[in-house]
Amino acid sequence: MNAPSSAFKPDMKLFWACFIALVATSFVFGVRANSIGILQDSFNLSEAQKGAINGAGMWPFALSIIFFSLIIDWVGYKTVAIFAISCHLLSLIFTLRASGFDSLYWSTLLVAVANGTVESFINPVVATLFPREKSKWLNILHAGWPAGLALGALFCALLPDTKLFFAHVWQFRFALCFVPVVIYALLILPRRFPLNERVAAGVSYRDMLREVGAVGFFIIGALMAAAVCQLLGMEISWKVNLAAAAIIGALAFAYTRSMGNGMFLLVLVIIGPLATTELGTDGWMPDLLTLNAPEGNPNFAAWVFVYVSTIMTVLRFYAGPIVHRLSPIGLLVLGSAIAIGGLLLLSQSVGWAIVGASTVYAFGKTFLWSTTLGLTSEQFPKGGALTLNGVSAVGVLFLGVLGSPFIGYQQDKDMDLRLKDGHSALHAKVAGPSKASLFGQAPSLDQAKVQALDANSKKELEEVQALSKRGAFTNIAVLPAFMLICYLGMWLYYRARGGYKPLSLDGH
Repeated sequence: MNAPSSAFKPDMKLFWACFIALVATSFVFGVRANSIGILQDSFNLSEAQKGAINGAGMWPFALSIIFFSLIIDWVGYKTVAIFAISCHLLSLIFTLRASGFDSLYWSTLLVAVANGTVESFINPVVATLFPREKSKWLNILHAGWPAGLALGALFCALLPDTKLFFAHVWQFRFALCFVPVVIYALLILPRRFPLNERVAAGVSYRDMLREVGAVGFFIIGALMAAAVCQLLGMEISWKVNLAAAAIIGALAFAYTRSMGNGMFLLVLVIIGPLATTELGTDGWMPDLLTLNAPEGNPNFAAWVFVYVSTIMTVLRFYAGPIVHRLSPIGLLVLGSAIAIGGLLLLSQSVGWAIVGASTVYAFGKTFLWSTTLGLTSEQFPKGGALTLNGVSAVGVLFLGVLGSPFIGYQQDKDMDLRLKDGHSALHAKVAGPSKASLFGQAPSLDQAKVQALDANSKKELEEVQALSKRGAFTNIAVLPAFMLICYLGMWLYYRARGGYKPLSLDGH
C-alpha cells in the first residue's frame, strides 16, 4: 500500500531494500553475461543464437522501464516490486531447467523484464524518500550496480568452467543468484512505499506527460521501434521507424499540447552517448584489452573490470559532499572531462599501464549516469517516474541500437585502414566481404583465412589488432567530448539564472 510522502521520514530500511534489489539485478546480469560462453558450449549454440540471447537480455529491460513508468502510480510500487521479484525467481528456475536455445532465450528475456522493473520502482522511490538530497542518494543507490557487477564477475572468475561433482559450473553460478534475489525479496515485502512526490503534490498525469512532450515521445518511439526490429531479427527501416515515431509524437502532442521541456530533451540527447561511454565501453572492454594485456595474464581484462567496478562502488557512496560542492552540473562537467582523459590514456596503454589508465577512466565515468538521474529528478519533478526512468530507458535503447554497433563499426573500419596502409600483403590474405551495418558497408576479416595463417603472419595480425583495439578508445572519446560541450552549455545556462537550484513541488 502506498502512503502519502508527507507522512514519511526517510525510511532507511526501504532505501537499503532498493539498494539490495539493484545489487541483485546487476549480480544476475553479471553472472549471465560472464556465463554465456559456457552456455554456448553446453547447449551447442551458434553465434547467431548467442547473439539472440544477448539481445533478449537488453531490449526488454528498456521496454519494461517505459511501460511501468507509465502505470506505476496507478498500480502501486509494491505491486511492481512483487512482479519484479516473481520474474527474477522464475527466470532463474527456467535457466536451471534449460534444455536448449528456446528455454535459455525466454529465461533471459524474463530476467531482462525483471531488471527493468526493478529500475522502474527504485529510482522514483529513492527520489521521493530524499526530496532535498536527490542527487546524493541516487548516487549512493546506484553504487549497487557496480557492486553487483563486481561481485558477479568475481564470482565467475573464481568458479572456472569445470565440472562440479553435483552440477555443471553454470548451474552452480545461477543457483547462487537466488541468494541476493531472495534477500531483496525479504527486505522489500514488509515495507510500505511512499506516494510519489508528483502524485502527492497533485500534479496531473497529463502534466507529467507534458515534461516529455511530443519530441520526447518521438525519440523514445524511434528507439523502441528499432529495438523491437532487432529483437525480432528484422532489418531496421529507419523510414518506417521514424514514421511510427512521428505518429507517437503527434498523438502525444494532441494529448499534452507540449513539445516537451527543452532542458529535459537535451538530457535525452546526452544520455545515449553517456550510456555508450559507460556501459558500451564496459561491454567491449575484455575484447579491447585482451591483446594489450601483460603476458601470462589471461584473466587480466576480467580483473580490470572488477577493479573499475569496485572504484565506482566506493566513490558513489561518497557522492554527497562532491555534489554539494560542485552541483550536479559541475560534477557532470568534471566527470566527462576526466572520462575523455581516461579513454585517451587507455588508447596509449599496454600491459600494467592499463591499470593506471583504467583508474582515471573509472574516476571519470563513476558519477555520470547516477548524477544524470539526480539532475533529472531535481529539475523535472513534475515528470515523476516517467522522466526519471525515461532517461535510463533511452540510454539503454540508444546503446543497443546505435552505441554498441557504432563501436564495432569503428573497429572494423580502423582495422581495415591499418592493414591497407602498412600491411597490404597481409590485408590481401585475410580480407573478407563487406557487410551491411547501420552506418554503411563495414569491411571484415575472413576468420577462416585468419585461422589458416602461418605463425609469423598471425603474430603480425595480432600486433595490428592490438593497435587497432587501443585506437577504439580514441574513437569512443568523441562521445564524452560531445557530452562535455553540452554540459558546459547547461552550466552557463544555470549560471545565467543565478546558479543551479533543485526544483521542488511543495514550494520549499
